[in-house]
This record gives sequence, C-alpha cells and structure tokens, in this order.
Amino acid sequence: MLFFVMSKPAKLTMVMKILACAARHSPASMVLALLKTLRIPAGFKVHSQLLKFDHESSHAKGCFYYTVLYAAGVANKLGPESFGAVSCIFGLPIALNSKAENMSKLALRSGAAGSGSAVFLVCVLMIGYLGWKHLRRKKKQFKDQMNFETELDDQILRPRWRSKRASLWFKIKEIERATDWFSPNNCIGRGQSGIVYKGMLEDGTVVAVKKIIESDFLGDAEFLNEVEIIGNLKHRNLVPLRGCCVSERNQNHFGETQRYLVYDYMPNGNLNEHLFLTQGQTGIGRKPLTWLQRKNIILDIANGIAYLHYGVKPGVYHRDIKTTNILLNADLRARIADFGLARQSREGDSHLTTRIVGTHGYLAPEYALYGQLTEKSDVYSFGMVVLEILTGKKALDLSSSSSRPLLVTDWVWSLVKEGKTQEAFDPSMLRTAECGRSRNQKGTMERFLMVGVLCAHLMVALRPTILDALKMLEGDIELPAILDRPIYAYHSTLYPMD
Repeated sequence: MLFFVMSKPAKLTMVMKILACAARHSPASMVLALLKTLRIPAGFKVHSQLLKFDHESSHAKGCFYYTVLYAAGVANKLGPESFGAVSCIFGLPIALNSKAENMSKLALRSGAAGSGSAVFLVCVLMIGYLGWKHLRRKKKQFKDQMNFETELDDQILRPRWRSKRASLWFKIKEIERATDWFSPNNCIGRGQSGIVYKGMLEDGTVVAVKKIIESDFLGDAEFLNEVEIIGNLKHRNLVPLRGCCVSERNQNHFGETQRYLVYDYMPNGNLNEHLFLTQGQTGIGRKPLTWLQRKNIILDIANGIAYLHYGVKPGVYHRDIKTTNILLNADLRARIADFGLARQSREGDSHLTTRIVGTHGYLAPEYALYGQLTEKSDVYSFGMVVLEILTGKKALDLSSSSSRPLLVTDWVWSLVKEGKTQEAFDPSMLRTAECGRSRNQKGTMERFLMVGVLCAHLMVALRPTILDALKMLEGDIELPAILDRPIYAYHSTLYPMD
C-alpha cells in the first residue's frame, strides 16, 4: 500500500498524473492519496477518473475507495456560493506482478518492522502518559492530605466554638482593611502587652483591634485556648470579644506569628482619661465624673471581677486591673477590658509563676515579689482603682518629693488615721451638684473609700474576697476594723530609689 499526502491545493490534471504514475510504478497493492483543500467538484472528477483507470467497470460497485474526511463551502438557500473544499482519501487496488510481489514482501517486512517500532513508540508514550497521570494523582492526593492535616490542625488548635461562632475568626486582610492598615491615626491606646487600633468592619461595626506585642503564651495553641476562655465570658461588665486573628504573614520581631484580638469599641474611652485628662486640669479633656457616675463605675468593676472569679469554672484571674483597662460605654458604665493577660486558676486557691505581668502600682506585693497569684491579687488591684476613682490621684506617684514613691493607699490611710477622710476625695467630684452634703451621702462615700483601703491592704489575709467587697460597697455587711499598714519594708523592696 502506498500512501502519500498532498497538503496544498492541486489542480485536477496534477492529481491524475501523480495517481497514474503511482499506479504504474508502485509495488504496493493499493495507492492512497490524502488530498487537502481540493475543490469539491474536482474531487468527484478524480473519483470518476479513477474508476476508469484500469478500464474496468466493476470499480463502481465498491472496489474503489473514496472517503471524504472534511468538506466545507459557503452556501445559502439558493445553493452554494463557492466550490468549497474537501479533505479526502482516494484508494486504488493495483494488480501485482511477481517482481512487484517480491518488492511487496520486502515492503511488508519493512512495514512490519516500522509498525513494530511505531507500536513500541506508542507503548513508550502510553507508559509515560500513564506514569504522568499516576504522579499527578499522587501529588493531588498528597495535597489533599496536607489540606486535611491543616484542617485537622485548625480543629485541634482552634477552639471548638469556632463552628458555632464562625464570625469570631478574622483574616488578616479583614483586620488590615478595618484599621486602614494599622494607620497611626487609628491608634487609640498603647499598653504593656500591645497597641489598640480603632477600626470599622465591612458591615459598619466599629471595633477595637489589639495588636499583641508581648505575651507569655508559649504558642498559638495556648493563645487560642485563652481566646476560647475569653470568648466564653459573657457579662454586661466585660468588654465583649468579637474574635481574633493569627497571621503568619505579619510576624513579630521574635519570628513568631502575629496575634490580634478584636473587641467591641467603647465610645467613651478608658477610665484613666476621665480621671486624669479632665477639663479642669488641661482645659481640653473630658468633663469630671460626678459622684453618681463614679459610684456606678466602682460597682460595675466589682461585679465584673466577681463574675471572673466565681461566675465561671474554673475562675479567671485578670492580673492587670487598672484604670486604662476599664472602658466606658455610651452611658458611662464600666466594662473590664484587656484579657490578654488573663489566666484560669489552677487547682487550689493559688499558684506560682516565674513571669510577673501587670502594672506597677496595681501589682499585689505577694505577686510582685514572690510570684504568688491568687484571686486576692485582683482584689488588691481593684482597691487601687477604687482609690484612684475617689481621690483623683494616680495609684503610684513617682514624682513625689519624698525619698520614696508615694502609693495612694498610704496617702489615704494617713488621712484616715488623722480623722481627715473628707480631704481624700477628689475636689472636682465634691463640686458636682449631685454630691450632696447629707450625712447618708457622706457615709456612702466614706464606706467606698474604706473598702478601697481594705482591698488594697498589703497583707493578703486581711483583704476581702471580691464578693465580700461588693457586699460591703452595697452596705449588706459591715466593714471590719482595718489594721495598720506595714509600709517601709515593702516599699524599699518593691520600689527601690536610686
């Protein structure tokens, strides 16, 4: 069989000459011609001429093969507009002589060898193709396995409540867009453990995003465990946690993943601004808080701490109760914030820690000196905040002209012992119209002041629990007698002077 291809348009006479020459000299039993872009009428002429090629009429019955592979032309309802073109195969059987037969056998052997080579090549290609598909399938299985393991890791690392509160998990892109890529203009606070930015989510919700700079979490698993604890804390006097974000893209200077906490935004800022950045002191700050507002704030803080200690099991120690971590909502009601340092209590009433966190002036002495953390550590910090609220003085005055730093507790206690309790109150509070001069009003103010002194006592055993402190504030139980405070030995150790 002789096979040849004509890939360019050919005239009919040229086609016939080639086929005639091939029929006379070819050792093959059949001549096959693949003609491309041959005009359709010319194709039929070639067909009719081939039928007459050996002067026999029997070819018209099927001995001659004419197969149209492709035909195309332009036509409309009136008929074709052009001759069109076809790709077709012409085949013509040829009578063989002995010489041609021998040559045919040789061609057959060559064809067989060529066919074997072709088959071998096809097999190699098929094996290569199958191997490629197998490798691709393996890679896909490996990728699926990695995705599964990553998802499994997420399920292990991230808390179980993820599925219940899917909105609590933010992507870093959401955090960046909300804070305008952590613009300095949106920075609303900076503390020991991080920087807080004001942001707006896509749904218009205003949030506070805390970028954690320093923490004592050992890894993401521990951090997410703490987030689970915080996420389950629901109380009207706690700032609600909306979610968190752990980003590998924005790593900190230690090469660790960057962590973020997203809270509800409190429009009236923190308590520290209302106490120490007032119009009376700077001319541009906030209005001084009234007695009623301060009273409600103290009760709100006490209720929030009571929930942390006794409203959940196991209880949670905040470890950093201070005025900057007390936020005020639109109604100037207090909510405790910044749970980045919070810890669940261990079995028993206390545990020791080698890493002390918190803020000087608010740290309980047993915690600052020995690392002993108990619920009474938060009570001490609460007492310091109560005294700041009522006196308008900072917990620790490092600018004191005396030879040692001055704690507000020492100053208040000295006035109490001298019978000058009224001199301890913030003058701006006393000037407000709500602060009457009735005996009951004075008695309530003094009771709140003495609860603050008792809660901030240096001796752990003399401090009340937060529940007892709350009952004392509300007048449900009487205050015990307050023993004198050991001052100098404690101060020289905790706050040494140059």
